[in-house]
Amino acid sequence: MATERRRPPLIAVVTLLTAVLTVFLIAFAWPSARSEPRDVPLAVSGPAPAVTQVKTALDQAIPGGFALTDVPDRQAAVQRIKDRDAYGAIVLDTGQPEVLTASAGGPAVAQILTQLAGRMHPDGAAKVTDIVPLPKDDPRGAGLAAGALPLVLGGIIAAGALTQLVRSGAKRMIGALAFAITGGLALAAVLQYWLGSFEGSYLGNAGVIAMSIGAISMTLLGLEWLIGTAGLAFGGAVMMLLGNPLSGMTSAPEMLPSGWGTFGQFLPPGAAGTALRSVSFFDGNGAGRPLLVLACWLVAGVLLCGLGALRGRGRAVHARHEASALAA
Repeated sequence: MATERRRPPLIAVVTLLTAVLTVFLIAFAWPSARSEPRDVPLAVSGPAPAVTQVKTALDQAIPGGFALTDVPDRQAAVQRIKDRDAYGAIVLDTGQPEVLTASAGGPAVAQILTQLAGRMHPDGAAKVTDIVPLPKDDPRGAGLAAGALPLVLGGIIAAGALTQLVRSGAKRMIGALAFAITGGLALAAVLQYWLGSFEGSYLGNAGVIAMSIGAISMTLLGLEWLIGTAGLAFGGAVMMLLGNPLSGMTSAPEMLPSGWGTFGQFLPPGAAGTALRSVSFFDGNGAGRPLLVLACWLVAGVLLCGLGALRGRGRAVHARHEASALAA
């Protein structure tokens, strides 16, 4: 009679579940709870005394919150915003200061700048101009913010389903790439044509989403192929617990705790969020680095799959040798 598999004590199970729940809470709540401006790049234009006065006022209001770059005039400030070199600008060339924002680049930063506009002129609030606004159908950017989780889940679910339902490794890779394309087309269609959260080229937006899903799913497939179920679980945990909360899609990378926002931009969800904003609202400006990050993850996933295939082939050869030795 087979002996029953030994099970861990109840207290150990409860402790493990509590630890997992705590990790989930920290991963998702901590970045939001500690969200505040940290060296957010801004442009500033105007006479030197006025610029110095504004810099001092901003440092007093939010110490270390903004990194200001002097520009010659308003046109140069607008260009820096459109090139995604700055989240906004302060123009002091006229009698009434003007604050330039770009809500499409980061609604949270635009909101903070709008609030600070009221403190920049003793006779009244400064004029606020949104240079790159969000779409009228989604003025708060809720669609893009909510789309972060489906991007991550799409890649994780695809990798998990393909490893369970498809036996051939090559067919898994083909399935992951095919799903990335169809998923990108479907999600972009919903966000752009139904919810109105995107602008610009539909195929461009769909391409960024497809790269994100493909980068995640191919990486997880490669980890599972090379290491096994543990690799799939580890990769999924990294994408869910680090990639999603640190993506900056709900605010901006510079709003996250120091260093973590930068780290999040080197993971697929963060790179996808920045690339989507750039492609959809800024004519592709600022999309180069995040697209390169996604491409690197995609290539890394293919390489991991290749290593997994080589390892599986080596195991098969070893098994055949052992069988031949036993037969002899």
